[in-house]
Amino acid sequence: MDKVRAKKHLGQHFLKDLRIAEQIAQAVTGHRDAKAVLEIGPGMGVLTDFLLAAAWDLYLVEIDGESVAYLQKKYPFLTDRIVHADYLKTPLREVLPVPYVVAGNFPYNISSQIFFKVLEERDRVSEVVGMLQKEVAERIASKKGNKTYGILSVLLQAFYEVEYLFDVPPHVFDPPPKVNSAVVRLRRNEVSTLGCDEKLFFRVVKQAFSTRRKMLRNALKSLGGAGDFSLDPMLDLRAEQLGVPEFIYLTNKLQASWNQS
Repeated sequence: MDKVRAKKHLGQHFLKDLRIAEQIAQAVTGHRDAKAVLEIGPGMGVLTDFLLAAAWDLYLVEIDGESVAYLQKKYPFLTDRIVHADYLKTPLREVLPVPYVVAGNFPYNISSQIFFKVLEERDRVSEVVGMLQKEVAERIASKKGNKTYGILSVLLQAFYEVEYLFDVPPHVFDPPPKVNSAVVRLRRNEVSTLGCDEKLFFRVVKQAFSTRRKMLRNALKSLGGAGDFSLDPMLDLRAEQLGVPEFIYLTNKLQASWNQS
């Protein structure tokens, strides 16, 4: 079969190192008894081969029509499980058994959005094993107090245990990207509810990091809040100094101040 042409506008960089593809596949553990794996952006199936060899119940979602045609020829037994669609815009609830694993060599231009969608599907996605831009991987795995710590760090770590597994150099891709890559693994934790208004929690976290150099007192000013909330000493900190429990605390304190006003 002819090779698929990598398309810049889709952020495609095809992995060609079989050793690394095998390492990614081996990192999939099927956390919480997940049996199915959804591979995002399989391209020409380098990672797919190893996921199949590991006997996972495999589904593929691919936006590129040329790649879909290639995959259908390469894996005729998977025809009904190759979804030609944009993962970010396509509901797959009726297709996939739960819980399931999300895996893949994620396109750089949508890797953050993939994780935001995982958050929306967090009660269905028990594990994520993905390769992405190193900078984003470091941000996801970062702990409070670090400069790379941000919105995705907090939101993902509220619901997943995050592991930074290993670095991947540019030369193992075709074409090679201009940045380094890394592989991360996320496993769903035991948190079912945060103990606060989760929509407000997301809003507080995003607003706190929107002006991350400011103290929270100023960063969160647009959300209102009076009384005990406005006097809380935690507001004299910056967003990067707070972990998940502290953001939950602030969310509840803000909600209480709204209820009192």
